[in-house]
Amino acid sequence: MTILDVAELSGLCWDTVKGIVKERLAKDYAHIRLKELRRLAIDEIYLGRKKKYLTLVIDQETGRIVWVGRGRAGEALYGFWRRLKASGAKIEAVAMDMSQAYASTVARHLPDALIVFDRFHVMKLMNEQLDALRRQLVREAETEDAKVAIKGTRWLLLYRRDHLPQNKARELQQALERNQPLATAYLLKEELALAWEQESWKAMADFCSAWCEKAVASGIEQLIRMAQSLTDHAEGLLSYAVTKMTNGRMEGINRKIKTLLRQVYGFRDDDFLRLKLYALHESKHKLVG
Repeated sequence: MTILDVAELSGLCWDTVKGIVKERLAKDYAHIRLKELRRLAIDEIYLGRKKKYLTLVIDQETGRIVWVGRGRAGEALYGFWRRLKASGAKIEAVAMDMSQAYASTVARHLPDALIVFDRFHVMKLMNEQLDALRRQLVREAETEDAKVAIKGTRWLLLYRRDHLPQNKARELQQALERNQPLATAYLLKEELALAWEQESWKAMADFCSAWCEKAVASGIEQLIRMAQSLTDHAEGLLSYAVTKMTNGRMEGINRKIKTLLRQVYGFRDDDFLRLKLYALHESKHKLVG
């Protein structure tokens, strides 16, 4: 239930209920144990123009948030590194996006841990390059029909081919037939997703190397940039073959956070928000009456 619901049910004022909840959360989550941590995931969430970003660290094995830092750069983790070192935890691997800010601070503070660039974020970057190509082709289209056919494919291009709704498959196929560069980029996007299905580190490395060669050979600027990005981040990309880690838990947590923020229409109390996030893994929604 929301604080407002509890206040109305109990006859207490909103501030009183919030104070009781905050006091209990502080008792339960003021000191989170870090000693047993082995695998971490780091990501950021956007809270809007005023509060900007928070950096979250979760226990990859339990899905529990263990750190909430203000901002989205390495400075947001300063307090976490100090506490982690004091705890004596032995971190094996850290999953994250391809942000250089996060990668450099993890490398500095956890030199023995593997950095794993998350599949979700790699494919998100690929989709961004594909959409950049689509916008370019719309601008360059010679006829209005060709422009409309390409322009309407934005969301269809994001689908995996085997997840594409049947009633939309023909629409996408027609657009791809009209434009060879778009078809090439879409097929290479589909192929890249297979990198995480390779059976070994060497197989994944060979697959990614071959993919980059095809992307460069296509002559398409956006694919060349994607190939360069994969090459620059190859070590973290290939760490997946060793750890099998993804940021899937983090994406689930992000959805929970968005639900939480919608329920309360934003938090003005930063400490209360932080405590609510620490308690998020234990949150349950129940129908009461």
